[in-house]
Amino acid sequence: MNENIKQQLARIKEYWSTRSRKQKVVGISALAFFALALSLLVFFAGRTTMAPLYSELSPSEIGAVKENLDGRGIAYEITEGGTGILVPEEAVDNLKVDLAAEGLPQSGTIDYSFFSQNAGFGMTDNEFNVLKLDAMQTELGGLITGIDGVKDANVMINLPQEAIFATDEAEQASASVVLNTEVGYQFDEKQIKSLYHLVSKSVPNLPVENIVIMNQNFEYFEMNNSGTGSGDSFEQQMAVKKQIERDVQRQVQSMLGTLMGADKVVATVTADIDFTQENREENLVEPVDEENMEGIQISAQRITETYTGDAAGAGGIPQAEDAGDTATTYLEGASGTGDYERTEETLNNEVNRIRREITESPYKIRDLGIQVMVEPPTPDDPNTMPDQSVEDIQQLLGNIVRTSIDESYNAELTDQALEEKITVSVQELNGKVTFEEEQTSSIPWWVYLIGGILLVVIGVLIFMMVRKRREEEDDEDEFIEEEEEEVFVETEVNARRKQLENMAKEKPEEFAKLLRTWLSEE
Repeated sequence: MNENIKQQLARIKEYWSTRSRKQKVVGISALAFFALALSLLVFFAGRTTMAPLYSELSPSEIGAVKENLDGRGIAYEITEGGTGILVPEEAVDNLKVDLAAEGLPQSGTIDYSFFSQNAGFGMTDNEFNVLKLDAMQTELGGLITGIDGVKDANVMINLPQEAIFATDEAEQASASVVLNTEVGYQFDEKQIKSLYHLVSKSVPNLPVENIVIMNQNFEYFEMNNSGTGSGDSFEQQMAVKKQIERDVQRQVQSMLGTLMGADKVVATVTADIDFTQENREENLVEPVDEENMEGIQISAQRITETYTGDAAGAGGIPQAEDAGDTATTYLEGASGTGDYERTEETLNNEVNRIRREITESPYKIRDLGIQVMVEPPTPDDPNTMPDQSVEDIQQLLGNIVRTSIDESYNAELTDQALEEKITVSVQELNGKVTFEEEQTSSIPWWVYLIGGILLVVIGVLIFMMVRKRREEEDDEDEFIEEEEEEVFVETEVNARRKQLENMAKEKPEEFAKLLRTWLSEE
């Protein structure tokens, strides 16, 4: 066994001594790279990736979980200032199930499952009511926590005491809710309304008016009770005003941001809203043919009379001037002939009779102002902003103002008045906020490093194997050439021998002369 080892070592030394200096450097480098790559692979392969098991727990709950993990012999790390705990990534799911089965983490709250686990005959009515109220608050807080944007919820319910005497009016409950909301999350009116109804329908005799909801920043969430959108309250009017200003601002910001760049434009909008409402009834009569001011003819009557004849002489009973006078005056007759003609026409036309019941819009835009700040292409040089671009921006903003203001208020809106409602300022924007974009990769960087090292090692090994194979092929070629030469020599000698043998058999005399000649030369 020792002899074999010595022989192998001797061969290695002999092989190493026959290598050139360049080959020795390449071999040592390849071996070093291979050892380094193997070490890194073993290090990262054996490294444990930690993942969060729980976060945002109380110190007492973290302590209970830590004690359980110590008993299991599982590695862990305490993070987030003692409110979070990390465990190996592959054990997260199993640990959550096992700890939940053991009742960890213990939140200290009571839910409805408490009654099925701890029900007994020794519980008094007061104890039962207290536990029931606590369970109700816990369950309601859990329901609210499941809503988007809510991280946690604390609910306090005040139930009325049962009256000794019967009354016509039922006592009402009240509730206070404190939400721990996500940073920057904005609740819309529909979500706030859903929160109020969720709390109201979960507690008996709890009207919406007796509910108060706020977040951890002391911001109250108030529900719009009217639901009609008529703008009859100050809060609704301010909400409508802000919504109009926000919509116009977004429109201006989007349009100019596309033209100049999103980070080069800042726009603000101020609106004057008229919330006067009017309900009126109109009874109008209009001609059918407005051009000729005529209606539709529904009936017509035409009468024509013609008379021709002689006039009669004076005669008849004298006409008395007074009642006591003697009638001595006669009517004077006419002399000659006369003609008489009368035409009468009666037309009945029908007109448009319009009855309107008009309810005016709950609000009208009475005035609108837009202020825009634009950063020039070269921020510190306002002269790089072309005047034509500023004029285009003013024209675009003018069209927005003209079309947004109600028709009843823009009748006297001249170009000069329109320019007074628009302000375009060209200057450098120094208050811009920039965010660094984090480039995330699904594959860790060390995988690329190890892959590159392995590729280098594999390339060096392949190069050495190819070179060694070429050297072996060169040695084999030299050996083959030597064997071919020997074979060629042996073949030539055999051919001459056969020639001599044939000559000795066929021409003995010439063969004898040839022998004498070789002998004499020697």
